[in-house]
Amino acid sequence: MMRYERTDLIIGTVEEGLQALVDGRHGDPFSILGRHQYGDLTVVRVLLPGALSVEVVERDTAKVVAELDSIHSGGLFAGVTNSTAPYFLRIEWPEAIQETEDSYSFPPLLGDLDLHLIGQGTHYDLGRTLGAIPMEVDGVSGVRFAVWAPNATRLSVVGDFNAWDGRRHPMRLLPQAGVWELFVPRLTHGERYKFEILDAHGNMLAQKADPIARASEAAPSTASVIASSKPFRWTDGDWMAAQAKDRAREGAMSVYEVHLGSWVRIAEEGNRTLDWVELSQRLVPYVKKLGFTHIEMLPIMEHPFGGSWGYQPLGLFAPTGRYGTPEDFAYFIDRCHAAGIGVILDWVPAHFPTDVWGLAQFDGTALYEHADPREGFHKDWNTLIYNLGRNEVKGFLIASALEWLDHFHIDALRVDAVASMLYRDYSREQGEWIPNKYGGRENLESVEFFKHLNSIIHERCPHAFTVAEESTAWPGVTESVEHGGLGFDFKWNMGWMHDTLHYMEEDPVYRKYQHGSLTFGMVYAYSERFMLPLSHDEVVHGKGSLFGKMPGDHWQKMANLRAYYGFMWGHPGKKLMFMGGEVAQVTEWNHDASVVWDLLDSPDHAGMQRLIADLNALYSAEPALQYGDLHPEGFEWAVSDDAENSVTAMLRLSQDRQSAIVVASNMTPVPRHGYRIGVPFEGRWEVVLNTDAAIYGGTNFGQTEAWTENQSAHGKTASIALDIPPLATVYLRWRG
Repeated sequence: MMRYERTDLIIGTVEEGLQALVDGRHGDPFSILGRHQYGDLTVVRVLLPGALSVEVVERDTAKVVAELDSIHSGGLFAGVTNSTAPYFLRIEWPEAIQETEDSYSFPPLLGDLDLHLIGQGTHYDLGRTLGAIPMEVDGVSGVRFAVWAPNATRLSVVGDFNAWDGRRHPMRLLPQAGVWELFVPRLTHGERYKFEILDAHGNMLAQKADPIARASEAAPSTASVIASSKPFRWTDGDWMAAQAKDRAREGAMSVYEVHLGSWVRIAEEGNRTLDWVELSQRLVPYVKKLGFTHIEMLPIMEHPFGGSWGYQPLGLFAPTGRYGTPEDFAYFIDRCHAAGIGVILDWVPAHFPTDVWGLAQFDGTALYEHADPREGFHKDWNTLIYNLGRNEVKGFLIASALEWLDHFHIDALRVDAVASMLYRDYSREQGEWIPNKYGGRENLESVEFFKHLNSIIHERCPHAFTVAEESTAWPGVTESVEHGGLGFDFKWNMGWMHDTLHYMEEDPVYRKYQHGSLTFGMVYAYSERFMLPLSHDEVVHGKGSLFGKMPGDHWQKMANLRAYYGFMWGHPGKKLMFMGGEVAQVTEWNHDASVVWDLLDSPDHAGMQRLIADLNALYSAEPALQYGDLHPEGFEWAVSDDAENSVTAMLRLSQDRQSAIVVASNMTPVPRHGYRIGVPFEGRWEVVLNTDAAIYGGTNFGQTEAWTENQSAHGKTASIALDIPPLATVYLRWRG
């Protein structure tokens, strides 16, 4: 091969540029690296620090068409070739020979439309556009890396494949969207990677995980992992089609909320957690047996600190590596659907942690977060707040939501901490927050975000629904966007939960003074589409367990809790229970341990579990217990004002009024003999569930049926006389 002078090999460059490239400071590596034509001269340059020699080889003929000379001791090689055919590089390293195509021989791969949509914040398939995407380009397999970092001056992808050396694979800036891109040939899924970034001042930042990574290393490691692009073979087509038809969600919905890392741990194997396959084999049949319609998982998006339970996530596109691969996660969802169980994911667009390898100051500027801490920092959680005034950030979050609903077939997202997003002064003193443009406390950007989010979800994912954890009286949370609402399908009824738990914590002697706490929820029950939550938040941080909140000795605590569950399942609203509640766990939740399953050796705790299964079965079987969840004509108070006896009775009606159930609760330890309740239908009323039944751990007090008598009560011409057990709830079905 002919040797050329160094001046020929560096034609079209300047020494300062070459030095910047070798030093890892050059922002436009494609201007120097790769194959370039200068008149009749074709020059190939590569930067391979540590390489001994480099040859350019025609891909089709395997002919060596150039032997590259070292033109800088920092690893810059160059040579002249007469070939313009596609080529690969044969690189001699101290201990190996590597053959690979040249990343700098490929053109930009992201098209103008992609870049335009990214800049607009309306590219809703970012998980298949940015990040690490295995693909084939011109017959060459590899991975396209792309990341949004408009204020970086140089950005490289680093990983095991290049010894984490940021000089090896600097990326190309596509300035119209602030996106950096590079195709790395002969790379495949499973490889670890991060991004190495120089900020606008040339300072090297901590290596950053990929914001759009679809897989990550298991914590405490922090690297992103190239995920496979091979489609998962779903078998849930019938399930998905049925959910799309059931947009109104009129039927029974009973949700089992679970923290996967502490549902079951294997003590014999170092107290390890179950993986996705094991969860599909154990959790799914358990939830099915108890009759819950949905599993709700605390956030499984990748998060650095397990003690946050997932509520401080950094990988909004990646299922955590703690339980296995993304493919294993998809398998778990498929198994849930095969068992007829929907899956709800907790999703957190409210804030993110400050870890230096995450989103914080991603390109050296406040890119994802607000720059001003009065808008961009949560003092309560020491976390950063997304800047929803920025199109790219809104697009990032909406694309994350669609990733779970579309690509992973998730049935619903429960959006965490909605109240903290709606109010600019949330948990802030005067002077610590910035009013909106009208001088108010409402966060207008968040309002617009939620409307946009829910509209897009309902349009693109007809099988899916959304749930808001919103703890204030913000109007129209579940009203449609078209009618001025935020567009959620359901809202957690935090007021009902606080009021009724406050009531149940009272000694029964004093409950008559708090009677309104038990009944007040019906004053506003149909102002939103509500879900009644007994969630993880009520059994942590010193609050004790639900069992522990109940007054009295052990038997009374169990009876109180059974009566409360009976009241809850009879009350309008969808149901949610956190794991452990179904076995009346005595201690509060510990995220580093299992649910205390040994309690099931005790008949009364096993009875509590059976009660939950029977309540779910009755709820699912009875249209009268479902219709009034969302429609006021499906509910009446039969007895609401008997504070002195601490008795309530709810009348639940089906849409056609052919089915009716009375749910009577006695919240004192005094049995009520012959308690008269007015009913709208004459005939026989059959007791179909009694929380004081012996099978649940009770005393078996009460009757099996009641017949109407022509004695008026509570505004009805007919009534029944009922023996209501102490600390119990009884369900009676009208038999005609």
